[in-house]
Amino acid sequence: MPRKIATADKVARDELLEFVRPRHNATLVTTRRNGRPQVSPVTCGVDEEGRVVISTYPQRAKVANLRRDAAVTLLIHSDDWNGPYVQLDGTAEVIDQPDAVEPLVDYFRSISGEHPDWDEYRQAMRDQGKSLIRVTIECWGPIATGGFPPEHA
Repeated sequence: MPRKIATADKVARDELLEFVRPRHNATLVTTRRNGRPQVSPVTCGVDEEGRVVISTYPQRAKVANLRRDAAVTLLIHSDDWNGPYVQLDGTAEVIDQPDAVEPLVDYFRSISGEHPDWDEYRQAMRDQGKSLIRVTIECWGPIATGGFPPEHA
């Protein structure tokens, strides 16, 4: 049986966003007060400006970390565990209520499309006190797949 060869394809920003948009599973890495990483599995989308958006609660550790240090790393996963992935680095901002309501609408649209009742959704976001993390992508690695180095195939 042939061995799978690892890949690492460098891409331009447009190709990166095309890769990220349909993938909604990510690992968000922020920095704790003691300097160690804090890792969170998140659901994400991409807004119209090409920023990664994540819905959260303002009480979460990731939010406290981002308010102190806005630098983030995201690993965007494919639905298939062995599928391609990419690491993004950037700067995050946290948007709280009431300013978060419309960005949360955009977040929902970027993942699920249209909601059957936007007024109900907006009220639910207010009632839950949801915040939005918005990451401006500054650099990224290659779109990669696991496997053997070519010389070991």
